[in-house]
Amino acid sequence: MNRTTQAVRFDQYGGRDVLRVTDIPAPEPGPREVVVEVRAAAINPFDATIRSGVIRHLFPVDFPSGQGSDLAGVVVAVGAEVGQLGVGDEVLGWTPAAGAHATHLAVPAERLVAKPPRVSWEAAGSLHMVGATAYAAAHAVAARPGETVAVSAAAGGVGSFLVQLFTHQGVRVLGIASPDNDEWLEKHGVIPVPYGDGLRERLERAAGAGGIDAFIDLYGPEYLDLAVDLGIKPDRIQTTVAMERAAEIGARTDGRHNATAREILVELVELVASGAVEIPIAATYPLDRVADAFAQLEQRHTHGKIVLLP
Repeated sequence: MNRTTQAVRFDQYGGRDVLRVTDIPAPEPGPREVVVEVRAAAINPFDATIRSGVIRHLFPVDFPSGQGSDLAGVVVAVGAEVGQLGVGDEVLGWTPAAGAHATHLAVPAERLVAKPPRVSWEAAGSLHMVGATAYAAAHAVAARPGETVAVSAAAGGVGSFLVQLFTHQGVRVLGIASPDNDEWLEKHGVIPVPYGDGLRERLERAAGAGGIDAFIDLYGPEYLDLAVDLGIKPDRIQTTVAMERAAEIGARTDGRHNATAREILVELVELVASGAVEIPIAATYPLDRVADAFAQLEQRHTHGKIVLLP
């Protein structure tokens, strides 16, 4: 392995203009760690939120800071006390210390699982964040087969994974999204409901006499208010973004941290490998175009994941 590696770094809080790609010393594996040659690493809205500094009171960073958590690649070095992985293994998972946007990275072995051959590098490098977030959200509202759940931002990174989890479980899903996504949603067993004026009436018509049993918001606080107006009980309303409003109405805010167990990651990988759930890939970028990747993400109308290919 080279004595240096390339990685995305930023030296101050700010927009995507603070990002730079630089040479850093090649990582060495510590005890219970492996070094992964990164083949794919997703970008996530959470990365941008951390970098902006708006939640520095909750998630402060030390400068210069790395970025990114999801990754997939090939093990090129193994540290002491690692029994389950070896050099040459193809893996996917996540790093608890930001830094996946790099060509090489030392990662705790317990955060990685085998990448099945049927799972593409792009999908593998996108799996953890969306999968764990979707898994936690689904369990938060405890939807049962035959029930109806509405999901906002249903065609986004987390949303597209979540709606497939539900339909796989026999849950009826009303997917709130742009009409541009109707075909994809219908193909995956979801009833598309366009967002915008008159949304409540469209949801009520789509739900029918049985109404809506639960609501998952992946976009913003206005959807929590809509869920309340629809008569949904607060304990069956879940959001991943509108925490303050959720606290006011008693909604749930389960997030990725509720679903980081290794056995859950294995379960999610099996769903993708079997074809039960697909991860749409909206775009890929080389590492040196990381700012362009975030520019596309900030449009907030991306269908699926944006992935860096170091």
